Amino acid sequence: MAQAHWHCYPWLVLLCACAWSYPQAGSLGREDVRNCSSNPPFLPVTAVNTTMRLAALRQQIQAWNLSAYIIPDTDAHMSEYIGKQDERRAWISGFSGTAGVAVVTMRKAALWTDSRYWTQAERQMDCNWELHREGNIPSWVLAEVPAEGRVGFDPFLLSVDSWEDFDLELQGSKRHLVSITTNLVDLAWGSERPPLPSQPIYALPEEFTGSTWQEKVSTVRSYMKNHTMAPTALLLSALDETAWLFNLRSSDIPYNPFFYSYTLLTDSSIRLFVNKSRFSLETLQYLNTNCISSMCVQLEDYSQVRDSVKAYASGNVTILISTSYTNYGLYEVIPKEKVMIQMYSPVMGVKAVKNSKEQALLKASHVRDAVVVIQYLVWLEKNVPKGTVDEFSGAEYIDDLRRNESFSSGPSFETISASGLNAALAHYSPTKELHRKLSSDEMYLVDSGGQYWDGTTDITRTVHWGTPTAFQKEAYTRVLMGNIDLSRIIFPAATSGRVLDTLARKALWEVGLNYGHGTGHGIGNFLCVHEWPVGFQSSNIAMNKGMFTSIEPGYYQDGEFGIRLEDVALVVEAKTKYPGAYLTFEVVSFVPYDRNLIDVSLLSPEQLQYLNRYYQTIREKVGPELQRRQLLEELAWLEEHTKPLLAMAPHTTSLASLWVASTLAILSWSN
Repeated sequence: MAQAHWHCYPWLVLLCACAWSYPQAGSLGREDVRNCSSNPPFLPVTAVNTTMRLAALRQQIQAWNLSAYIIPDTDAHMSEYIGKQDERRAWISGFSGTAGVAVVTMRKAALWTDSRYWTQAERQMDCNWELHREGNIPSWVLAEVPAEGRVGFDPFLLSVDSWEDFDLELQGSKRHLVSITTNLVDLAWGSERPPLPSQPIYALPEEFTGSTWQEKVSTVRSYMKNHTMAPTALLLSALDETAWLFNLRSSDIPYNPFFYSYTLLTDSSIRLFVNKSRFSLETLQYLNTNCISSMCVQLEDYSQVRDSVKAYASGNVTILISTSYTNYGLYEVIPKEKVMIQMYSPVMGVKAVKNSKEQALLKASHVRDAVVVIQYLVWLEKNVPKGTVDEFSGAEYIDDLRRNESFSSGPSFETISASGLNAALAHYSPTKELHRKLSSDEMYLVDSGGQYWDGTTDITRTVHWGTPTAFQKEAYTRVLMGNIDLSRIIFPAATSGRVLDTLARKALWEVGLNYGHGTGHGIGNFLCVHEWPVGFQSSNIAMNKGMFTSIEPGYYQDGEFGIRLEDVALVVEAKTKYPGAYLTFEVVSFVPYDRNLIDVSLLSPEQLQYLNRYYQTIREKVGPELQRRQLLEELAWLEEHTKPLLAMAPHTTSLASLWVASTLAILSWSN
């Protein structure tokens, strides 16, 4: 899934100044968005009345003697997706997009989000709110808060990096940042706030883990021992870090199998901060909680982490933290001379490199996931011409297909099912109330993924069932060329992803086209669908053997259509003429591209050869699985859509004719 990773540093971002912006709000028409300048103001049915909510919050702001209060869009672990009880910014503003920050004063309420969400914000917010499409938050605070004014924030909802950025902007301004551990939105929300999760936390079966938790702990301790600064403790704050370390999973976060937790690891102790009541006796035994040696897990209450870290920091210690994921509420209780900071914890680096068993597991999940996507594409071909499919029903259908797969734990993110002009909004997702009918006359983009016990998947395909325009075919083919060029590149080990990023854009740049999101992101083993720190941006770590990343160039024509082709690839050793430490990518997504949209005349001989080899791999990997399940229609479809492409105009075949070829296809697989 395409990502624009600005949420770690929201304070300094000039949201309108991105060189590659997303389509603007007006592209969908204005009848379904608010108009606060009309008399009386016009609000769509999707707008949320926030008058009483803001009044309750302002009572708290006044009681704490504040001039303003900051409401980020995250939780205490800087999670990309957050639980219902942490959706404070959504509750106070009505805006439910996954990126945005609100600031409330006694007179004004303002929201900042990036251009992916401008239309959504105009649909959901009432006229109590200002939507800021440009400028940064500190500048607005300086203009709205008087000298000596106090700007309150919940220290558990700002990362160390975010706090430092904001603090730097306000230095010397006579405005004061005030850390308040009681969240004021929670006080205003009251009893209506959803309860904390209580479902069980469970251990993954051994067949779905690459190493035991004891082996992982030993690896991380070895890193700490060999570190030049030799920290005495490592504090883990990101939820996927603790889940990975102990091979534990739950469902506290939508689309992510995590549970609220922290870990404080030393050379002689393991302290896990969590709601203990959620463990079964079997899981407690699995964690060795009934002993006190260096390989026994000591359980402490989740709410006590700040006090426990503060107490530990009073000794002769040094604590290593990640500035990207550690919240300021923990950072501020550690004396500065006792804290070591890194952008990412060592667990992030170790987790990013999958061992041979983890690689095999992740590959297996992608084979089954390819079956799901192929089933969906076949279903669409049959039903879209009937006029019975819309974006929302399509998303529901593919989500249900995944839920029925072996080892499934549901989708890995909200399915992006976008037809026509809606696909030009890179992060558009339909709702039951707002969606578009799928049509043979429009392009359709589906970006979806699954959570399975053996891996996490993420794949995007764009299709057209009718007659695409010449420009649509060219744009699609150039996106495909970028995908191929990046997938087949050979590069030195430890090359930064940002160095490779231009390969995905070159074919588009040559004709003056581009896309405004990242080219790819890491992916986990039943963990995050966006697993940092792997990817192609400047803040990502260097590429190394065993890492998985998505490769997902795109193109978005505002108000008309959108294209994205996304695959997941494993970083592997390259075979070169001369010996050396060189790497390349092995694509593990196994769904063919739309032949109807490929202009073969644009492909170089090398690109065409690569594409046909890829199609042969798809046949070899997915064909036997389709045959095993007796999915004969899907098998015939696969045979047809992975035929070698020749250096001439591609021809299309109707789904009905595939039935004629199905017997021959089945016989060829039998042989």
